[in-house]
Amino acid sequence: MNEPELILTDNLDSEARQLIDDGLGNYNAEHAGYWDPRPLAVRARDPASDRIVGGMLGRTSLGLLFIDLVFLPESLRRQQIGARMLRMAEEEGVRRGCRGAVLYTISFQAPGFYERHGWREFGRIPGDPPGTCRVFMSKDIGNVGR
Repeated sequence: MNEPELILTDNLDSEARQLIDDGLGNYNAEHAGYWDPRPLAVRARDPASDRIVGGMLGRTSLGLLFIDLVFLPESLRRQQIGARMLRMAEEEGVRRGCRGAVLYTISFQAPGFYERHGWREFGRIPGDPPGTCRVFMSKDIGNVGR
């Protein structure tokens, strides 16, 4: 094979995405003995309008739950909705065989929320805006829901 041309893009076509996903999946299965990635979402739906108003996006893979994105509008915060969403995701992670969970948040977002729910910080990386950082957190979920 000739040396490939490298192309930087912010718009990956589905064929390239599938090739990368399948390649990594095959590599992981070869080394781990299995490959089990699955998306996970908890949606917050307004029952009056039937519209999605917030939620949580994540995934599970090789024994870990990853929380990727979380959003609730200000009007729904401090009502235990976020706590319930987090608990649902953790419990589903356990059902899928996960023993641990990881996420990152920004220092002005919700590290205190996650700490109150048993998550522990394991690292920080300074970021923008100046004075803020990415906060990396983990949790042992092996006993969640038991």
